[in-house]
Amino acid sequence: MNKQEIERVKSVVRNIPDFPVPGIQFKDLTTAFKDPEALQIMTRAMTEQYCDKGVTKVVGIEARGFIGGAILATQLGAGFVPLRKPGKLPAEVIQKSYTKEYGTDTIEIHKDAITPDDVVVIHDDLLATGGTMLAAYELVKSMNPKKVYISFICDLADLNGRDVFPPEVEITSLFTF
Repeated sequence: MNKQEIERVKSVVRNIPDFPVPGIQFKDLTTAFKDPEALQIMTRAMTEQYCDKGVTKVVGIEARGFIGGAILATQLGAGFVPLRKPGKLPAEVIQKSYTKEYGTDTIEIHKDAITPDDVVVIHDDLLATGGTMLAAYELVKSMNPKKVYISFICDLADLNGRDVFPPEVEITSLFTF
């Protein structure tokens, strides 16, 4: 994305103060998803980041990670794997509990979703403190894929979410607030 495209997408992201709890300034990317031009810009940029990496699976984190994750998987010709909250997946799962900026949560993935032959991109819409994505990364890594990449649309740099990951983890985001 060039600077003009970045600014175009950022301009349609809505800020919602005190959501989901007081003190959180929530960046709502659904306004960028519903804007056709912004969605096309994001799709093109995400695809360019991973088109030459041999990606076989994209893991999307519930719920907004499903949007960009499914788009990215389609564009790359890869499979899509949902990473969900407990009780939502019908087959045998593995799970991970974690702490995030406003509480604790648990995520699950089907036990057979990732193989040692897979090259995986884990996608979510936004990097804040990194707790959700770190749990997702640890779950996917426990399945021993060839390689794992991490993808975000937006990074809230002031929250230092990248700092929770080991230095060897490749993390991309389309833009930063």
